[in-house]
Amino acid sequence: ELARALMERGCTVQTVMTDAAREFIQPLTFAALTGNKVITGLFGDGSAAEVLASSVEHIRVAQENRLLIVAPATADLLAKFAHGLAGDFLSTLYLAFEGLVLLCPAMNTAMWEHPATQANLEILRQRGHHILPPEAGALACGTVGAGRLPEPARIAEVSIRMLTQRHDLD
Repeated sequence: ELARALMERGCTVQTVMTDAAREFIQPLTFAALTGNKVITGLFGDGSAAEVLASSVEHIRVAQENRLLIVAPATADLLAKFAHGLAGDFLSTLYLAFEGLVLLCPAMNTAMWEHPATQANLEILRQRGHHILPPEAGALACGTVGAGRLPEPARIAEVSIRMLTQRHDLD
């Protein structure tokens, strides 16, 4: 839904999926929807040339894009980003990325409220990243509280606003 909402607003979408994301949805879904290759790992599976090309693909993707949206941003990803850990494509892309960053946390309420998560969010805010807080409601774990991913239309709206803000005097 988010990819579709962004594309309806004129954006080109490059999808990066972590191993955990692939447990929920197949990359083919995003490839068909966006018309772009879905990046699922740091290194290619094919020939030596493909593996070599993929070894610096995170740099190319970082340079070609103006906005990095992480939705959902798990507690694990927030911690990796806050502390500069880079063991997969998304975290290496993040370290190489110099554009705008929109983080959309989604997790259990206790995880969201945990001091470690809040400390990681503060580090990321200090870097100038935009945090779109989770919404309250019924969660996948069966509890009710803050932790739901914001609606895709809301994420797309915030993304477009970030991309179109003018900073003439910067």
